[in-house]
Amino acid sequence: MGKVIVFANQKGGVGKTTTTANLGAYLAEAGKRVLLVDFDPQGNLSSSVGAHVEEDSIYDVVTKGIPIKEVIQETTVKNLFVVPSNIDLTGANVELIEEKEREFFLKKVLNSIHEEWDYILIDCPPSLGLLTVNGLVAADYVLVPLQCEYFALEGLTLLLQTIQRVQKNLNPELSIAGIVFTMYDSRTKLANEVVQEVTNYFKDKVFRTIIPRNIRLSEAPSHGVPINQYNASCSGARSYKELAEEVIKRV
Repeated sequence: MGKVIVFANQKGGVGKTTTTANLGAYLAEAGKRVLLVDFDPQGNLSSSVGAHVEEDSIYDVVTKGIPIKEVIQETTVKNLFVVPSNIDLTGANVELIEEKEREFFLKKVLNSIHEEWDYILIDCPPSLGLLTVNGLVAADYVLVPLQCEYFALEGLTLLLQTIQRVQKNLNPELSIAGIVFTMYDSRTKLANEVVQEVTNYFKDKVFRTIIPRNIRLSEAPSHGVPINQYNASCSGARSYKELAEEVIKRV
């Protein structure tokens, strides 16, 4: 059975989508069959791997019953596929709110293809609303990208409370794969303090690999390819390759 990992953080701009796309690319490069699921109406994950967002999307799967296999698209990376999203998904927040078991829509959809993949990676919106809860319910593991700044710590507490509620009431099998530091700048005192504080508290739940602040990582999405195809020699690429190796051992 494939491992389902959801990437969650209600704070925007922490590198969540960047981590989903590039970790997926390096898992695929390692020979794993990987499906990216863009569950964010912004559709940034889709565009960052060159998906055609004007075609049928995860919104049509969840709300109209279109089989998920019909919307899966290939990417330029061997073994890496994507279920795209677009702004239509915003409507799902409203349309699903009155439905029974509204937190389980994504889980039911992914159950039909679970066995065909080594990893299914879900990118969620920067909020703790219904879409993110669907992601947490559908997943085996949650991976938390954490920017190395003070406000990220405040948001982490709220996220962990949400994860605990989901574990208690909706998905007792959900576990934390780990916290990965992103946008790290070794020159700043605050970044080092955040790394130290979080590592001291969460210990082995923190990935050893730290993702640096890197201009090439920011540029790659505009070219519609992950970092391993845009600039495989940059520090950001090397870090995501190391993270993929850690994830394979841990999850």
